[in-house]
Amino acid sequence: MDFKRFTWVAALLALSFAQTDAQSRWKLADNGGIVWNVAANDSHNDHIEMSGKSVSVVLRYNIDHNGAFTLNKSMIWPLLRTIPNNTHASLMRRYNWNPLDGITVNGRAMTGEKVTNISLKGILNVESLFDQGYYGQWKLTRTYFPSTEFPALVEMYRIENTGKRPLNIEIPEEAQKSYTNPQQGVTGSYCIEAAIDTKGYFTLQPGEALEFSAHLSATREGEAPVRPDAKAEKAKREALVASLMDNLVLDTPDEVINRMFAFSKIRACESIYETQGGPMHGPGGESYYAAIWANDQAEYINPYFPYTGYDYGNASALNSFKHFARFMNDEWKPIPSSIVAEGLDIWNGVGDRGDAAMIAYGASRYALARGSRQEAEELWPLISWCLDYCHHKLNEGGVVASDTDELENRFPSGDANLCTSSLYYDALLSASYLAKELGKGNASTYRKQAAELRKNIESYFGGNVEGFDTYIYYKGNDILRSWICIPLTVGIDERKDATINALFSPRLWTENGLLTQAGSETFWDRSTLYALRGVYAVGETEKATDYLQRYSTTRLLGNHVPYAIEAWPEGGQRHLSAESGLYGRIITEGMFGIRPTGFKAFTLTPRLPKEWHEMALRKVKAFDSEFDIEINRLKNNKLQVAVIQGTKKQIYSIQPGNTLSIKLK
Repeated sequence: MDFKRFTWVAALLALSFAQTDAQSRWKLADNGGIVWNVAANDSHNDHIEMSGKSVSVVLRYNIDHNGAFTLNKSMIWPLLRTIPNNTHASLMRRYNWNPLDGITVNGRAMTGEKVTNISLKGILNVESLFDQGYYGQWKLTRTYFPSTEFPALVEMYRIENTGKRPLNIEIPEEAQKSYTNPQQGVTGSYCIEAAIDTKGYFTLQPGEALEFSAHLSATREGEAPVRPDAKAEKAKREALVASLMDNLVLDTPDEVINRMFAFSKIRACESIYETQGGPMHGPGGESYYAAIWANDQAEYINPYFPYTGYDYGNASALNSFKHFARFMNDEWKPIPSSIVAEGLDIWNGVGDRGDAAMIAYGASRYALARGSRQEAEELWPLISWCLDYCHHKLNEGGVVASDTDELENRFPSGDANLCTSSLYYDALLSASYLAKELGKGNASTYRKQAAELRKNIESYFGGNVEGFDTYIYYKGNDILRSWICIPLTVGIDERKDATINALFSPRLWTENGLLTQAGSETFWDRSTLYALRGVYAVGETEKATDYLQRYSTTRLLGNHVPYAIEAWPEGGQRHLSAESGLYGRIITEGMFGIRPTGFKAFTLTPRLPKEWHEMALRKVKAFDSEFDIEINRLKNNKLQVAVIQGTKKQIYSIQPGNTLSIKLK
């Protein structure tokens, strides 16, 4: 059956997205965040993950039909390791502890709540009104965020008397401590503390307010307890969020995409833990901490960090590649898929997932974008080893063999899959640029290997699937798969039209993005994010922008906000961190078409949508530089491109779709 004919189904899906947009629960806030103004009887629940260097927390919040707020706090302490010390061995606890439970106002418990709004901008803020008639009226503000450094969730509370008579408030002394079983901890018992920093009796006259704080923390037994200064901790969290949002700034006529891009940098960058093995970026999701993966870190997020200007992110990227480099060998055994337990152990439970291709792809792009010759020299042995490993794994069809792919046998991938060979192809191109910069002499060899591999990808994987002349994901595959988008992201465009038609057909596209496999109910955001980048990369700008707008509205302003998610039904749409990095790369590599070609050089293929007259990417920190990129449409429909470094400006006029070679000053 040729599903391309069923355009009416696609129209229905578009209508579904339009309805989702119109009914968005959240709105853009004036302060750069988002806000949900809660209407009467508007019950809803959601969850969000936030992280610091030694803690992560998943806040599951709920507003019931009466307007009351409840919160479950899922605490994760990645540096407090449990036994067995494996991938999932962070100390984790879920609490419903509410510091307000023991507080009385005019002798009564705090009941009769009506939440008025919830806002997000790296911090969860909840505002409510209480009306107990004769016994008083007040406004309550709750604020939740992880400490940037300490292993603690910080909670701040503010009670403002909005009534006409005094409020007599009693706050009990509260400091609960529990100790974990020492036989279950790598370093013995851990002390978990829940405490309020204020106690006593307070009288609020009309218009006056009382502020106090609480925290949930954990330490090793015998360590000094955590005593965070809530206001100082909030200032640090706000400064971190501001620094991430104020660098690599997207400026387009679409405020939702701008805001989603800004938010994505928070989640992409915050999830780095200061382990004994150095800074380690972790996916999160109440499962993956103090560890690194060849896909999430090496492939997805590390090539993006140089653009953000986040030094700690760059440090985590370099550190992760150094960990992988420990496992190079002369026997051509695969590098582990994951290095876990703060660097002390590994996980390779499904064999070779194409991990060497992932690492070579990410490390070569990172080294070029970072613009540091010293770091590139450090990474070159790892990059060249991974490329040689892939070359040794070429099968009779000249494509890379592997045991599985990054979905780890959740779906079949055969003996050789399209994703691994596509990543290897891109890694060869990036390595050729890097070799030239470093004077290694391998550049021409890598380019020849890439050209041959491109032909082999076409002959081995090219084929008709469900009526589309796209890619067979592996030999014997006869069902459409979302990863047919991968060639588009690396500039392989021989089958772009049929591939794009297949991706956006009713067989794969849903209101939540791409299904992993046609006919299933499973979706993983990573394939949707790759697809949107790839569709931009091959010049289908209008289609890419249309679907990017829909996706961004759903993820930022819909019912589960505000970040890209991992998957469904697996994981319950967790806010894994690296997916937010993939969202950012839709903009840098897709919409703006940045491809690193040297320590101070890149190609630029801007994709300005027809409805936009201008767009800009400001404070780009890649290539050991800071610069702006401004794109404007001229009256003759050409594009004016300006690359601005301080007072120096390079200006070009090009036809839409043309590529510029940029050399920074």
